[in-house]
Parts: sequence; structure tokens; C-alpha cells
Amino acid sequence: MAFTKQEKEQIVAQYNEWIDRSKAVFVLEYSKMRMPDVNDARAKLRENDGTLHVVKNRLFMRVLEEKGYAYDKKFWEGNNVVVFAFEDAPSVAKALQELVKGRDTFKIRSGYLDKANLTVQQVKALADLPTLPVMRATLLGTLLAPASQLVRTLAEPARGLAAVIKANADKQGVAA
Repeated sequence: MAFTKQEKEQIVAQYNEWIDRSKAVFVLEYSKMRMPDVNDARAKLRENDGTLHVVKNRLFMRVLEEKGYAYDKKFWEGNNVVVFAFEDAPSVAKALQELVKGRDTFKIRSGYLDKANLTVQQVKALADLPTLPVMRATLLGTLLAPASQLVRTLAEPARGLAAVIKANADKQGVAA
């Protein structure tokens, strides 16, 4: 299908917007792609604030070059879909791992994180990282642990004194 120059400019502008908004970009190879697979993939990625798009390789390479991404022209031959992670790259990578597991429709080929090229193994390692909410909770727990220990330490003598008074009161109540 041939595109006019104006349509190509609109496509390039859309690619530019997606790359500017994304924290990470993943490249997948597809074969025997069926719409139920695509819809399933898009739904899973949408849950993780990601999106999947079939791209025009030549136009996408032009955008990568403009943005300063390293790429190999031979890599972009064939059928590729690009996944953009707009917020949390590890959660989108996890969703991709689930998508490719047990299916022959998609295959992870590469990725970009902060303009650095990622190999398949690095994308899988990124998928093994905890998601952003989990990391935030871990960090918050680490920061709050000393404060909660201090509060417990300061409250312990008063709690011990209250226990002694209660035990004494119970003892005198039984004796009466």
C-alpha cells in the first residue's frame, strides 16, 4: 500500500510522539499474526501502560536515526512490531515475556532503554526486575524501618510499666 508524502509525515510524527513519551521501546518479530493474538497482546500491554504497533520499517528507522538511537539496517528487514512502554519498562517487559511464552506468533528481538540498545537476554533480565509499585513499596519499607524501630524502642519501657501495673492490679483484685 503506497502512502502519500503527507501520510508519511503524519506517520513519522506519530512515531516521534510515541518515542518521546516512552521509557523503553521493544522490538518483536511476528509471524502468522492473527487478530485475536494482536488484540490479546494489546490488552495485556494496555494494562501495563504500553502499546503495540506494526510499524513501517523504513519510516521507523528514519525516526530512530533522528532521535540518536543505534540500529542495524539489516535488523529492520522483515516483519516487526514495536512495543512502547510509557511508564514502567519492567512491567511491559514482563507482559511481553507472557505473550511470547508458548506462542509462535511473537518473538522478542531487541529493545531500547534510554537510547541504549538491549539484547534479548537484557530484555528478559528487565522482565525479571520488580515492577515500579513493588520497588516503591520496598524503598518505602526500607526508609520507614528505622523510624518504626525507634518508636517501638521508645514505647517499650512504658508498655513494660503498664504490664507491671496491670499484673499488680490483677493480683490485688484476686486477693480481695
